[in-house]
Amino acid sequence: MGRKLVVGITQGDGNGIGYEVIIKALADERMLDMCTPVIYGSSKIFGFYKKQIHDIEQINTNVINSAKDAHQKRVNIVNCLPENVFVEPGQSTPESAKAAMTALERAVVDIKEGHIDVLVTAPINKRAMDKEGFGYAGHTEYLEKQFGVDEVAMIMVCDRLKVGVVTGHIPLKEVPVQLTTEKILKKLRLMKSSLQRDFGIDSPKIAVLGLNPHCGDGGLLGTEEQEVILPAIKAAAAEDIMAYGPYSADGFFGLGNYAKFDAVLAMYHDQGLTPFKALAFEDGVNYTAGLPVVRTSPDHGTAYEMAGRDMADPRSMKAAIYAAIDIFNRREDYDYLIEGRMTIKAPDTEIKPRGGRIIE
Repeated sequence: MGRKLVVGITQGDGNGIGYEVIIKALADERMLDMCTPVIYGSSKIFGFYKKQIHDIEQINTNVINSAKDAHQKRVNIVNCLPENVFVEPGQSTPESAKAAMTALERAVVDIKEGHIDVLVTAPINKRAMDKEGFGYAGHTEYLEKQFGVDEVAMIMVCDRLKVGVVTGHIPLKEVPVQLTTEKILKKLRLMKSSLQRDFGIDSPKIAVLGLNPHCGDGGLLGTEEQEVILPAIKAAAAEDIMAYGPYSADGFFGLGNYAKFDAVLAMYHDQGLTPFKALAFEDGVNYTAGLPVVRTSPDHGTAYEMAGRDMADPRSMKAAIYAAIDIFNRREDYDYLIEGRMTIKAPDTEIKPRGGRIIE
């Protein structure tokens, strides 16, 4: 592993389970051997939730004004919230939404300035933040704007499955309208690039799902497969992207066919995230591909019903921290190679894109 990275962690909604999973994850003594954690939030809220958690050994914390002052052997906390911040576990409040926004904004400033190496975000309440003027559907859209990139992709990852989506946080009725051949092709390009650079897969194979039940059943249940998705797969093949399908989502996941591919591209949010969370909820990670920085998060929400009750499982938060470190290091290795110091040659393969056909 390379140098010890500084991992910025935003508190998310302070009334949810964010602090609990952060504290439990960082209580693992191995964490401080792997990275220097910097939490953006409040030492007061951190202390409140730490008292609610049983069986946690002493955690050495270091309250700082800037990530530049982070102590390598302690859990650092950047106090970026008001001293009189109030905690209401399990409640969605304007104050908790504003605090989540403040923590995120501060962390983004620091990663842009190089004070932290990677960003891990705890869950937020999107609706509450929207009411307070956040202006974005979620972390993904906010970070896309902040870093001025043309295209990002939400990819859910674990050791055995990677699922991206073409359309993200939009109403289901808008999916067919926003689904275009070019949009699918852009996501395939981005997924291939990310799988190579971020995950070390030289020649990734990507399965593409259909939109309609039974992939439209020959046009009886919809025509998006023939008119939109298949042309994207064929165009991808012309660019040496190994994309296959489209596949009917139910049979594809039900039969375990995802194990034959390096990644899966779903057409909309729940089509991809429902099977992913059913298969890998405990250790799944949400990764934003396409950013100039590395950002991950747990694959769960605020879970207000668990807040302050010592019930939250920290495995997804742990996995998000580990994934951020791994991806950062893989990127450095990959960039070192392609900058000309060495030459990458993809291994020969007998797998050839089929050019796209509907597979039920």
